[in-house]
Parts: sequence; structure tokens; C-alpha cells
Amino acid sequence: MTHELKLLFDTLKSWQLLDKKAVFVSVVDLEGSSYRRPGVRMLISEDGEYVGAVSGGCVESEIERQAQSVFRTNKPKVITYDGRYRIGCEGIIHVLIEPAFLSEELMKAFEIQLESRKPFQMDSFFYNEVGEYDDVGSVLQINGVNYSLNSKFEKNETANQKCFSQTFEPLFQLFIFGAEHDAVQLSQAAKLLGWEVTVVASPEESKSCDYFPGAAALITPSFDAIDTSAIDEQTAVVLMTHSFNKDVQYLMALKDINPAYIGLLGSVNRRERVISMLLEQVPDLSLEFIEQIHGPAGINIGAENAAEISISVLAEILSVVRKQKPVALREKMGAIHE
Repeated sequence: MTHELKLLFDTLKSWQLLDKKAVFVSVVDLEGSSYRRPGVRMLISEDGEYVGAVSGGCVESEIERQAQSVFRTNKPKVITYDGRYRIGCEGIIHVLIEPAFLSEELMKAFEIQLESRKPFQMDSFFYNEVGEYDDVGSVLQINGVNYSLNSKFEKNETANQKCFSQTFEPLFQLFIFGAEHDAVQLSQAAKLLGWEVTVVASPEESKSCDYFPGAAALITPSFDAIDTSAIDEQTAVVLMTHSFNKDVQYLMALKDINPAYIGLLGSVNRRERVISMLLEQVPDLSLEFIEQIHGPAGINIGAENAAEISISVLAEILSVVRKQKPVALREKMGAIHE
């Protein structure tokens, strides 16, 4: 979700430089089930351009139509969309549409928060009744300071308002150790998920960051100079060097980290050989570190080439981060996506 909000804010900032008005659209409540849950958001400009989505594409045209009154009056509104009769979904979504403007103070605080990799919160105040209201809107809470998207918004302390609160974690990161062709594919696919990608290659590599579309950075530190301070609980690590010695040396450098995921490319036999070599170098290596290594990395989807392997690996990362066991959705009881 954080990367989606960043995209919306970056877009809104660029629109403001062009003096284009915009409305901020948030799904704030849901009765039943829907394609996406509360917390999804989008932007619509006064000339009909929009970024982001709150459904699979079936609701956006109605929201754009409803947004026209907000552009005319500068007054926020709450609408509902009953998917049971229109698109065959099983729920009713409640949508907040509000004028949006990023102040310099808000944008600076937002950017600093992303850089410092600290969470923040957004509260959207609304009523479940359809209508136009002066006292509905969204507020970001960053380091104890409130920043409203609509400068005219004032929370009504006495009204029977509802509030949808959402915590945004730091942008998810992927550190790829290795600079072969399959790292290129993994980098591209991860970027589509909105992840911040860093490629770590050995110093003798002659490639540049341009070789890895989707990567934000390519670094080539020596093995004993690898800085792991940026690897946190919102980070996945995948080793795909195609070298036993390099994998072992990278794992030695990573032995004290606790990321969301560590993946090791290759077969089961290769994994055992790498760990055996690692234990020869670091006999007191913790069992917890060894057990968090997913090797072979990925889930079984019959992947045969680098692009398919990247999908397999990313699917496993998501399943680990979301604490889900991969299963065909037709065999899953209850809600499709939780």
C-alpha cells in the first residue's frame, strides 16, 4: 500500500506544478466482499486523468462522474457503490471523494518518513450516509503531527463520524545478490510490485544499474564491506550469484540480519552444500538464521525460464510476508484474498 500512496503523492505533486486540480478517492468501508478492500485509493484530475484504482476497473467511471461535483463545489462527498447489482460482486463499498492538495510541509514530512523507513498513519473521517459534507476528509499522522489533504477540513468532534485508520509500513525492499540474467528478470518483476530494488554485485562486475531495469541502485562492495544496516523487517533478500563461494561469503556478511525473507537459488543439494560450507566458516552460526533460508527459493509452479522463476520467487516472498500457505483459490474456503 505504501508504494501506491507514494505514486499518488508524486503524481499529485506533478499536477500541482501544472495547476491541475485533483480529488483524492478512498475506499473507507465495505459491506460484504469486493475486488479490493478498504484502504485502496486513487487520484482523479479535473481533466479526467486518473492514477491508481479502487476496483478491477468497473467502478472508476462512476467515481469519475461523481467527482465532478467536488470539482465544482470544492466540497467532499461520500458515495456508495453496490456491486451486487452492477458487477456481480457481493458487497457495497463506501467511497470518500475529497479535494486534495499537498502542502510543502506535508510533502517534506512524507519524504523524510519514507527515507527514514518509519511507519505512519492515515485517518479518513466519513459518514456512512451518502452526501456532501464539510467535515469529512483524510489526515496523515507523521511523527505526532497531523497533515490534512484538504486544507479546509476540520474534524467534527461532536458528530457521529466513522474513521478508517490505516498504518503504512516502510516501502518494501528487495536486495538481489548477483548480477546474472535471472537477476535482471527478478528486478523487473519486483519493480512491478512497487518494491525498492537494490542489486548487490561483486566488485569485479562491469555492469551498471541500467542493466537492471527496475533497480533503484547497483552496489559493488567487497564482501567484508557490505553494509546491512538498510536491511530490515520490510526487506527480502535473494541470493542468485551462481557461485558457491560468493553465496557463502554473502551469507557470512548477512548472518546477523533478520529480514522478512532470505532466498537461495538452486537445488536442495546445492543449498545443503552452501550451508555446509557456511558452517565450516562460521561454526557457531545460529540455527535460527539457517532455518530462515528458503532454498530452493520459490514455490512450485513449473517454472522453466528466468522470467517464470522470478514469478515463483516473488510469490513465495509474498506468501511468507503475508503468512499465507500457497493454495489454489478454488480450494480455499472463505474470502478469496485476506
